[in-house]
Amino acid sequence: MDTHGDAAGTAAEGSGGTDGTDAGAAGAAGTAAAGHESIGDWEACSADPHYRAAVVDLLGALAYGELSAFERLAEDAKMAPGLTDKAELAGMAAAEFQHYRQLHDRLAAVGADPAESMRPFVEPLDSFHRMTAPADWLEGLVKAFVGDAIAADFYREVAVRLDDDTRDLVLGVMADTGHGRFAVDRVRTAIEEDPRVGGRLALWGRRLMGEALSQAQRVVADRDALSNLLIGGAEVRGFDLVEVGKMFNRITEAHTKRMAALGLAS
Repeated sequence: MDTHGDAAGTAAEGSGGTDGTDAGAAGAAGTAAAGHESIGDWEACSADPHYRAAVVDLLGALAYGELSAFERLAEDAKMAPGLTDKAELAGMAAAEFQHYRQLHDRLAAVGADPAESMRPFVEPLDSFHRMTAPADWLEGLVKAFVGDAIAADFYREVAVRLDDDTRDLVLGVMADTGHGRFAVDRVRTAIEEDPRVGGRLALWGRRLMGEALSQAQRVVADRDALSNLLIGGAEVRGFDLVEVGKMFNRITEAHTKRMAALGLAS
């Protein structure tokens, strides 16, 4: 899902950085992970039915996110101005589908029905994509780079509260697919050729951020298991409300860095 891994490196290079990784995402995940010890493996943790329900919900949401991202990227590839760009976006779509298969298979392996696990998240995620349908090729690239990254940061943050097996799966699925620099190069080139494009795409990036946070809050509010995983409950150890605020601050900071990598104001 993470199509933006090299992009923060582009921004870092402009400010003296030397790392080619996604500094925003890695920084957010690293900060979140600091100080959190392992809670055990899946076999031990899943004995708690409340924890199991929370993880099945999380994997269901992530699986449908990957499947819908595949569909969206394949559709956006039709707007590509040339064959090279079309093939690049098709490659991004293929990576999303492989991630979906991993999550589908994991849900089946733990005894959950993959389709039923994804079903509660179809409407909110489809709604997000309807409200953020790109008008052109450049908007599609910004969405692939920035929009998916917001979700990736969220899942990385939650991953620190998961059992070892589920955490490794989530972080693996969220790992960089290596396509980030492609989006950055294309968007920066477009802005250099026509600086007016930058203002429009900056507004688009802010809209993506707002819609993504709104839909995330809606999903969490509607799913008790996910809510407990985030803010904690009697049965599931989650984030407290102060930590939730810090988590969204880190996600927002990472978003700002990605926008800068694209040459856009956040």
